[in-house]
Amino acid sequence: MGFIDLLTDSGLTLLTGWLATRSYIVGHSPSQADVAVYKAIKSAPDASRYPHAARWYKHIASFEDQFATLSGDASKPYTSYGPDEAEPTETSAKAPAAEAAGDDDDVDLFGSDDEEEDAEAVRVREERLAAYREKKAAKPKVAAKSVVTMDVKPWDDETDMAALEASVRSIEKDGLVWGASKLVPVGFGIKKLQINLVIEDEKISLSDLEEEIQGFEDYVQSTDIAAMQKL
Repeated sequence: MGFIDLLTDSGLTLLTGWLATRSYIVGHSPSQADVAVYKAIKSAPDASRYPHAARWYKHIASFEDQFATLSGDASKPYTSYGPDEAEPTETSAKAPAAEAAGDDDDVDLFGSDDEEEDAEAVRVREERLAAYREKKAAKPKVAAKSVVTMDVKPWDDETDMAALEASVRSIEKDGLVWGASKLVPVGFGIKKLQINLVIEDEKISLSDLEEEIQGFEDYVQSTDIAAMQKL
């Protein structure tokens, strides 16, 4: 079976049971098995709920600057380690002792209970994993945005720059927000409009936007992207 999702309660419970009688995930010294499981947990387990896992995590953290030098196969995932179906966990290991203390009947009074408990643990684990995946899938993605500085050049020094800017700002699109602007001298009494804007990258094409601005032929000679930075 191996370890399951170590971000869930059932996963950490399985891990702390595994470490109840062990100092390391496998063997008697830290290895790449410990590194893989350590990285899968991401943060220290709650010591009050998962005492053995918390003790192990703190110990392995002390080897963090030596991870690359530890023995073992660094390519193996953490799910390849841990208990398999034939290997008893901390909970199931109690069954033989209890059975030996019973009467002379050949009836295993504990086996069926353990099987039911294992089936219930699997059911709870699967439900929690499904809920975790659903929650992760439903998390909204943050839209990628860019801050752009655009130069809009007029035909000559007689171009009405106020009308030019009004024409530019009249363009309204989902994912486009106009910002501050200023007039920048370019020579011979001509000034260009330098205007800032924020765009959502998936919704706005800068080339299409420039083409639309250049469509104001009475005012606009050309456009250039002066600067662009991802938010």
